[in-house]
Amino acid sequence: MNKEDKLKRLRSILAKMRRVVIAYSGGVDSTFLLYIAKDVLGSDGILAVTAASESYPSSEKDSAIMIAKEIGARYRIINTKEITNKKFRRNPINRCYYCKKELFRKLKNIARKGNYNHCVDGSTSDDLKDIRYGRIAAKEQGIRSPLIEAGLNKDDIRQFSKKARLKTWNKPSYACLASRFAYNEELTKTKFKAIEKAEEFIRSLGFKQSRVRRHGNIIRIEVESDEVGRFARTDIRNKVTKKLKALGFIYITLDLQGYRTGSMNEEIVSK
Repeated sequence: MNKEDKLKRLRSILAKMRRVVIAYSGGVDSTFLLYIAKDVLGSDGILAVTAASESYPSSEKDSAIMIAKEIGARYRIINTKEITNKKFRRNPINRCYYCKKELFRKLKNIARKGNYNHCVDGSTSDDLKDIRYGRIAAKEQGIRSPLIEAGLNKDDIRQFSKKARLKTWNKPSYACLASRFAYNEELTKTKFKAIEKAEEFIRSLGFKQSRVRRHGNIIRIEVESDEVGRFARTDIRNKVTKKLKALGFIYITLDLQGYRTGSMNEEIVSK
């Protein structure tokens, strides 16, 4: 099926849903879903709900609000408190399950009170290729994924987003700050804030995509593979080392493979 047929299928799926609550992060995928849903169902047929918590930088929330306004979609910010959940805080392999379970429960409650027919998220067909415990929570809570149902992948969505002139079409992929920690390392608000500041600093040096992954006392920095050479320059290394040590990090390393999604799962897969 070509991407145009996939888009037609997406529109048909949404039309049949009639009224939906959308789990909206402001990322590439959920923004595209919101844009199409608004076009198909109108502003009265959709509600974009964005979760605010310690595991997401405030800049991401502010960006999501701005984009929702530009699309002309109604939106709502809710506070999720996954950090208070001991199971989530212990950071097990299925950590995302506990986070998404709380989010989807709240979405369903909003949908019920607002007489919406469905709750949907922005998962794509590419998300089925990685370990995604959040998908289990989605299925348990009856959350639908129209982009998956239509067969749309991330490349399709970026192309359509560019054509629609959505600001997110070339936005770097993003995941919650909890994904920066090796499994079974306890998660805290303080650790989240340190990682957030470290990544903000690296972006301020001109690196479009980066991750600061924490493995105990070791920090593993990922940047795009074609920028590894630039990152290794003495002036860049010195600036990053000084800043990250000031944030409390001890051993600071650069991943020579470069940025890639799901790198914290590589050890699990290899086992």
